[in-house]
Amino acid sequence: MNTGSLRLRLLLAATCAVAVALAIAGIGLVVLFERHVERRLSAELDTYLNQMAARTVFGEDSTVALQGKLADPRFDKVFSGLYWQIENVGTKSFTRSRSLWDTKLDLPEDMPIVGIIHVHNIPGPENSQLLTHERRLVFEAPSGETILRLAVAIDRADVDALTAEYTWEVALSLLLIAAILILAGWVQVNVGLKPLDAIKEGLGCIRDGKSERLHVEVPTEIAPLVTEVNSLLDAQERTMQRARDRAADLAHGFKTPLTALMADAERLRRKGEHGIADEIEATAKVMRGHIDRELSRARVRNVGASVPIEAGPVIDALIGTLKRTPQGESITFETKIDSGVAVRVDRNDLNEIFGNLLENAMRHARKTVHIAAANEGALVSFQIDDDGPGIAVELLDSISQRGKRLDSAPLGAGLGLAIVTDILEHYGQHLKLSRSELGGLKASFALAV
Repeated sequence: MNTGSLRLRLLLAATCAVAVALAIAGIGLVVLFERHVERRLSAELDTYLNQMAARTVFGEDSTVALQGKLADPRFDKVFSGLYWQIENVGTKSFTRSRSLWDTKLDLPEDMPIVGIIHVHNIPGPENSQLLTHERRLVFEAPSGETILRLAVAIDRADVDALTAEYTWEVALSLLLIAAILILAGWVQVNVGLKPLDAIKEGLGCIRDGKSERLHVEVPTEIAPLVTEVNSLLDAQERTMQRARDRAADLAHGFKTPLTALMADAERLRRKGEHGIADEIEATAKVMRGHIDRELSRARVRNVGASVPIEAGPVIDALIGTLKRTPQGESITFETKIDSGVAVRVDRNDLNEIFGNLLENAMRHARKTVHIAAANEGALVSFQIDDDGPGIAVELLDSISQRGKRLDSAPLGAGLGLAIVTDILEHYGQHLKLSRSELGGLKASFALAV
């Protein structure tokens, strides 16, 4: 697929849309997961605060202590990432979990409302970041009412680790979903563009002469395109028919004056004006040759024949006609044609091709003309040889040059070869001239099956 491909553009658009949608979904899922984890941790920290409030006791000297141990063993493991601390606001004394060891929680210097839980992100031991929940409560101590700051903290690295693990799993899942969606998009694009492939195949059949119009079943959205293509083909056929008719009318219009010129040349010759008569006759013959060529070109059909034409019967009929001519009576026509050889060429064009080539070969042959045809996959190759004098190799090279006009070649090539070249070029083929093994000229070409 090239960069101008509609299929590629649709696939790229689908891929970009899938990538953007899944990226947004992935970011959203990770954010939601992180918030969910933080809510769970916050609920856990709040539970610990309630437990601490229930287990806080005072000594006779109003020192604070925690009766018993909290359920999580991490509170007893040094720098485990889970900590608690109780601070006496009045005396600035505090007690803490074993996990804090010789450090303390550096709580902000604020005065939260009593009973309200405040959430902080503060630095912790070993350069950690702690999610901290703090609560101020009033207790009855032996020395009177005492305000305590209860705080529980957990290392945010735990949250980051859970989030990273979840992100990796989500990324793998989204990549799998992306692959499935892109594959589904590829299938959808191909199914959606299938009618265009059918149109392309139909146009190929028209080009190859297998069909004259588009006959494909397409969705409603594409049906107007098929209708317009068929209308265009109809208009083209009408235009070409008018052009052929005008060319034929013009050529026939010239034939009468040319015939008169030939008659004038004959009258001049009878009067003894041989030089002028020969010049007029030669000019008239050249003009008639060009007219015959243009008439032949005007008869060439649009593309080809929708039904293959068997080459054997056409060649046999032409040979039969040529053998009835005075020159053809002395020529032996040898044919070697595979059975069932058929080509998609208009019958008139096929007659024109073989008629000119066989007539040219007969005119130059001494005794034998050989015709061969063989299937070669999607093409049928044809070869016509004669045992005449042929054409010099250097002239063959000149004639074989692309764009060389055969009707401007030296004597021996003939206008018929130029007409054949025009017809073959119309069918996307070319005429190759070379030296024959029989000694004369070999004319080779191919036509589509």
